[in-house]
Amino acid sequence: MPFIKIYIHLVWSTKNRVPYLNSKTLRMKVWDHIRENGKKKDIIIDHISGHSDHCHCLISLKENQMVYKVVQLLKGESSYWINKEKITKDKFEWQDEYFAVSVSESKINLVRRYIQNQEIHHQKKTFAEEYDEFIEKYGFQVFPDFPAKAGGN
Repeated sequence: MPFIKIYIHLVWSTKNRVPYLNSKTLRMKVWDHIRENGKKKDIIIDHISGHSDHCHCLISLKENQMVYKVVQLLKGESSYWINKEKITKDKFEWQDEYFAVSVSESKINLVRRYIQNQEIHHQKKTFAEEYDEFIEKYGFQVFPDFPAKAGGN
């Protein structure tokens, strides 16, 4: 049995950053569902939270898991479930793109706190501002339908 510990911080937004998840109760329901779905699919979700227009997820990859497949399973199933259960007023969609960055063992607790404190964090900073910081900090290439500038669609 291999011993693997690879932490990934995932971030994805709602389609066009529409604030579908506009109440804390609604967000908690969605995060709980994603966590339960992850368990069923053997995905280790260490922490999950977010705000009205995005989700942060700290996962630990297993030896047979690939980032893109884990993201596909989490986003796809949750979007389907949100629409099936009519959790949001309008048709719900996640943006196609996402961030995925590795997290070193020494930074795990920092990332956990950051994810746990999303409600407080977004009283001071929008997701668009946070997005711009991710792009700059990690040197990501920007895709045309996932705007780089704060406030853009």
